[in-house]
Amino acid sequence: MRIRRWELSKLQGEIVPTNIRLTDTWLSFGLAFVGGYGDAAGFVLAKTFTGHVTGNLVLGAIAVAAHDWRATLGHLSVIVTFLIGVPLSVLIARPFKAWPSAAFLPTIMGIEVILIVAASWVLASDVAHGVAIFAIFVSLALGLQNGAFRRIDGIGVHTTYLTGMITSLISTQAEKYASVETPPPLRAPGSQMCLLCAIGAAFVLGAGTGAAMVLHFKALGMLGAALLLIVLMLRTSIRTRRSEIRTVNF
Repeated sequence: MRIRRWELSKLQGEIVPTNIRLTDTWLSFGLAFVGGYGDAAGFVLAKTFTGHVTGNLVLGAIAVAAHDWRATLGHLSVIVTFLIGVPLSVLIARPFKAWPSAAFLPTIMGIEVILIVAASWVLASDVAHGVAIFAIFVSLALGLQNGAFRRIDGIGVHTTYLTGMITSLISTQAEKYASVETPPPLRAPGSQMCLLCAIGAAFVLGAGTGAAMVLHFKALGMLGAALLLIVLMLRTSIRTRRSEIRTVNF
């Protein structure tokens, strides 16, 4: 019987190759590190959150109350850009259903690298509106990442912010110990809780590293995130290629 390498994910309408079904835990740690790195670096350099929406909505509301319309526009543009990145990642994924030899995640990470390098160059070059362009580029990169990488080992994850994962972790544990009628399939194993905690720790570590790098190296400090993405991209490409070869041989 012929083995299919590609399938339509039944969750949230995602279209992703089955040979990169997001089961690589080290990849999730690396992307969470990048998410924290980009969010902290964006706040230090542009005074806005580049990896999630909630914080920018609060900052935007504060700017409105202070009648700072320029800051309000900046926060709103980052929110819109981040949200655009999520469906854009799904659109980018569609052609990979027809190209079995292509790798979806490495492509997304490659686009991220380009956007982050461009953001760093724009800010370092002191071009007009450089801070705004920097924030938009980084927000788009992290939005793409958030849309492309959403599940690992059967659980939902977010590598660009922690609120959703922390809420899920706490509510799952509360349901586990408070309700004896909860069906076993709804109870997340302890290993999944450990995984979520580890991803959260990687995010926080990335945030601290990103803040330190940009405080010391300014805009060029963002290149640290690009370098890690390149490593992750190459590693994922190699693993995908090896998986395809094993599938063909089988």
